[in-house]
Amino acid sequence: MRIRAFTPQDLTALTDLTIETFRPFYEDSFRPLVGETVFANQHGGWRDDYRREVPGLHAPERHLYVAVAEAEAGDGDGLAGFVAWSVDPDRRNGSISHLAVSAQHRRGHLGTALCEHAFAHMRSLGAEVVEIGTGGDPFHAPARALYERLGCTALPTAVYYRQL
Repeated sequence: MRIRAFTPQDLTALTDLTIETFRPFYEDSFRPLVGETVFANQHGGWRDDYRREVPGLHAPERHLYVAVAEAEAGDGDGLAGFVAWSVDPDRRNGSISHLAVSAQHRRGHLGTALCEHAFAHMRSLGAEVVEIGTGGDPFHAPARALYERLGCTALPTAVYYRQL
């Protein structure tokens, strides 16, 4: 696996991977949990939301970065995963906004490698603290386990939805 900087040629694969990775959350977890009205209001257009959001994840002039993991021969083809992060140099903080690993490359420590890559880049830009968030539902359990293995401290929060 090779981790490298994002290039504009990665955009389609990056968007497709994001949609593929998070489809089970939106369609199989969130939608049944909150019902159709709340789902439609909050995330009914989640695929299009990602199509609009993903192109803006890499903008180094605004301290936004993306690194991609590229599968090498024998590992499958194409993009295996990516991490997106930002750095606030004045506050010396970093934040990981997106982490996605293709289904065929999960459980092989690629998420760890991508996070460590982002952490190293953040450190090189002066960040002293990183924030990374995820959901408390079963879909996000592997992400929570990863972040705990990386030494992150969980801050429990709760978000409530109600149809009016």
